[in-house]
Amino acid sequence: MAVRWRIAILLAIITTINYVDRSVFGVVAPVIRELYAIGDEHYGLITSGFLLAYGIGQLLSGPLIDRLGTKRAFSLAAIVWSIATILHALGRGVVSFFSLRAILGLAEAANFPAATKAVAQWFPAKERSTGVSIFMLGAGLGAIITPPSTVLILETLGWQWAFILPGSLGLLWVWLWHRWYYLPDEHPTIAPEERQLILEERSPQVSKAPWYSLVRYKEFWGLMLARVVSDFPFYFFLFWLPQYLIDARGFNLRDIAIFAWLPWVAADIGALTGGTLSSWLVARGKSINFARKAVIWLGALLVLVAIPAVRAESGMVALSLICFAMFAIQIKGAVFFTLPTDLFPAAKVATVWGVFGAVGSLGASVLGYVAGQLIGSAGYEPVFIIVGLLHIVSATLLMLFVPNIRSLEGQ
Repeated sequence: MAVRWRIAILLAIITTINYVDRSVFGVVAPVIRELYAIGDEHYGLITSGFLLAYGIGQLLSGPLIDRLGTKRAFSLAAIVWSIATILHALGRGVVSFFSLRAILGLAEAANFPAATKAVAQWFPAKERSTGVSIFMLGAGLGAIITPPSTVLILETLGWQWAFILPGSLGLLWVWLWHRWYYLPDEHPTIAPEERQLILEERSPQVSKAPWYSLVRYKEFWGLMLARVVSDFPFYFFLFWLPQYLIDARGFNLRDIAIFAWLPWVAADIGALTGGTLSSWLVARGKSINFARKAVIWLGALLVLVAIPAVRAESGMVALSLICFAMFAIQIKGAVFFTLPTDLFPAAKVATVWGVFGAVGSLGASVLGYVAGQLIGSAGYEPVFIIVGLLHIVSATLLMLFVPNIRSLEGQ
């Protein structure tokens, strides 16, 4: 196997651990909420605390990754978020869980900027969306394995161990990362043919312009506007799905273990579908602009199936529609998340992705807080309507502000 694909798998592994660490709380939440009397509004506040810190962390981590390099910065971030995950075992109420979720979000924010920068360093343009879709598999995979594994740990070891065990895996990954990750021109085992392919076709690795020069591009602002409304649907299902299935569909914890991972299988299939389809269109001679936007619009339109899910007569029909919505969200996401690497040089990708991710998390944080208020006062239906429509808004903003997806280096 070529080294670049092994790098993509290594990125998928840490993204899996990253999403296990952030998803565990949603599965354990019914137990913790009952134990410490945490209501809907306070639970919404705790989830918003993670997302707000996650957004701030991406703003800070992007320039830090570009300065320290992918290897060192990724290691530092993974160590901090793994320790923060383990410390959740000491949580005792709203204040402590809010604080721990905030620390976790601050550190976990480095995952996507660092992984995207690694893809920009290791993959030529024609393979880049596939590289991104592979590491994005970790998001779904983490959410897939979290419900059954967490319920098993809850029933055998107690809720504290649901945080201790995945946090420990993150520390093990750091050791592997330090042993295996190098840049293509430094890697000790890369074949000369692969090194030549990467160095000839990858995106520019240096940029003479300072980071703040990015704001002069309308495409930069277009990406940010499209992202600010796009993250909430994913995080709503990540943080609220177990609670929704219990509150509105009568599921118990054992049902959660059996069924709550299914939307994330659909999400991973969607990520692979979106990334592969976009790469296939480019290979067939379509422009990057067409290949990216066609797949983004396909996903955005399909997310609309989330709206009727809330009124479905049976819980299994509702869950099936939610699965399809997650499939569609990740079709769009796998390609949408590739755009910073298409538009900006690798030397600036982490910085761009930091801002890109920060505005997404800020939007999700605000909407997450609003969702908690709406659920507490009006139920789940208005939130499902918002979830179904937001990706249409995102794709429309992208079309208006990014008329042509192309490299902006030198312009």
